[in-house]
Amino acid sequence: MIEQEDVLDLIKKSKDGDIEARSKLVEENLPLVKSIVKRFTGRLEYDDLMQLGAIGLIKAIAGFDQSFDVRFSTYAVPMITGEIKRFLRDDGAVKVSRAMKSLNYKIIKYVEEYKSSHEKDPSIAEISEAVGADAHDIVFAMESSSAVTSLYAENEDGETSILDKVADKDDIALIDKLLIKELVGNLDEREQKIIVLRYFRDKTQSEVANLLGISQVQVSRIEGKILNKFKETFDDK
Repeated sequence: MIEQEDVLDLIKKSKDGDIEARSKLVEENLPLVKSIVKRFTGRLEYDDLMQLGAIGLIKAIAGFDQSFDVRFSTYAVPMITGEIKRFLRDDGAVKVSRAMKSLNYKIIKYVEEYKSSHEKDPSIAEISEAVGADAHDIVFAMESSSAVTSLYAENEDGETSILDKVADKDDIALIDKLLIKELVGNLDEREQKIIVLRYFRDKTQSEVANLLGISQVQVSRIEGKILNKFKETFDDK
């Protein structure tokens, strides 16, 4: 991986019309594009997703400014993700009727509420009873929307789509994961478990303590130590 200073130099050259510099930037950042494309597997052909991701990457190169005071990869992630999401929202390959979209919205809303309170997925029969639709229609709606529109469907009143409500949160979460991946990998096994349980499984300190067989005070102390280590690392970048 090339250093940040080299990245900035390549971006400057690319903006000045250096095609070779832009090509090198694209090549160096293809692993980043691939990591984002994996989130959309099944919604579009892989090559098409990669092409869309590359377009987003090129837009990021053109729009990046050193005054943003962030690493280029951090800036590029939402640009790449946004390019893919916009295409799927506006030009999705599978067209689903408004009735199916409305039903699918109800299904998604109920499933999320059910999972939140029961910590498991509801059965088709439970979904059918909750939304007032036949089991056959439930399955059809879920299958027909899973490829493209599950996050893009508006509700029956034409209000904000689920994607609009969670897109920013998803992008931020992805950026955070990319940024801390290396740091988490350098932690010992118990420290890794604490971070994963606390920040990726939404467990409380008490729940983590019970799972790991240690006290809540120990969890708090270890977590604080890890977060301070992360903060120091990011402050040095």
